Amino acid sequence: MHITQLNRECLLHLFSFLDKNSRKNLAKTCHKLLEVFQDPLLWSLLIFHSPVELKKNNFLLGPALKHLSICWYSERVKVCNIEDWMKNSFQKDFCKRHENTVSDFLLDVCNRCPNLLSLTLSGCGHITDDCILQLLKNCPNLMSLKLENCVRITDGTLQAVTLHGASLQMLHVDFCRNITQAGLERVREKCPSVMLRAERSANMIPDSKPEKKLMLEKASRRSVQL
Repeated sequence: MHITQLNRECLLHLFSFLDKNSRKNLAKTCHKLLEVFQDPLLWSLLIFHSPVELKKNNFLLGPALKHLSICWYSERVKVCNIEDWMKNSFQKDFCKRHENTVSDFLLDVCNRCPNLLSLTLSGCGHITDDCILQLLKNCPNLMSLKLENCVRITDGTLQAVTLHGASLQMLHVDFCRNITQAGLERVREKCPSVMLRAERSANMIPDSKPEKKLMLEKASRRSVQL
């Protein structure tokens, strides 16, 4: 029995076990399998492990998307998450090449995926409060927002949650060092039903500015000499 003789339900089930590249390659073999690849039912969940994957033409983005995860677990994340003044020329060039990749993708999600229920972002150092604000406005059904090691996220995101996160049930802002305890308390006060987690966030000390860091180093050396 040839694969194309299977009914659509069976083919969708088969495609569901394949990764994005395998689905795309199989879809190239015949028109029937291409139609299965383009079925919205196949694309309710999208998982990406690198910003580079966002630029590939091996998935569909549309109203059927319910769950989205972009988790960049790499040593390169550290390159993008340190302050600009600490980076060497190589690091700055590397970050510049993909600076808008995730934010542009999320803007596309805002425009095309109004039924999104959950979003997980990890190691996305270029994501800003405005990205999350637009997403909350355009995806009113969002129930779970998990942010980890997204260093540009501030209390602005927490404020956006209190204003536009009516459906939100879970909020994680782990290792987001630029949010404050006051911002977290505001969320707890205004959104008591939201399950809030902020491991190693508000208690973390943000990187010092160059002048302040230099002053601290000098003070430390003087104390050692004394």
